[in-house]
Amino acid sequence: MPQLSKTIVPMMDRVLVQRIKAVEKTASGIYIPEKAQETLNEGYVIAVGKGLITSEGKVIASELKQGDKVLLPPYGGSTVKVDNQEFLLFRDSEILAKVQ
Repeated sequence: MPQLSKTIVPMMDRVLVQRIKAVEKTASGIYIPEKAQETLNEGYVIAVGKGLITSEGKVIASELKQGDKVLLPPYGGSTVKVDNQEFLLFRDSEILAKVQ
C-alpha cells in the first residue's frame, strides 16, 4: 500500500484503486519492454467513499474496504496522479469483483 503525502477521500460511491503493475522482467532476468508488458486488470483498493445515497436519503455502504484486491474493467475509471503515482477512481458498481 503506497503512502500518499496528500490524502484523497473518494466521494459517495467512488473507490480509489491502484492498478497492479505488470512483470517487468522474466524469470530468466530478461527485461520486457514497456510497450510489450501486459496491462493487468487487478488492483488494490486505496480508499472508499461513504456510499451511495438513495432517493430516500439512506446510505448504501460499499462492500469494499481499503486493502481489498479487485478485478477492474478493461476501460473506464478516472485517472488521478498524486506524488508521481497513478491511481484510478471508479464507481463502486463498476468494480467487477473482489479477489479472495
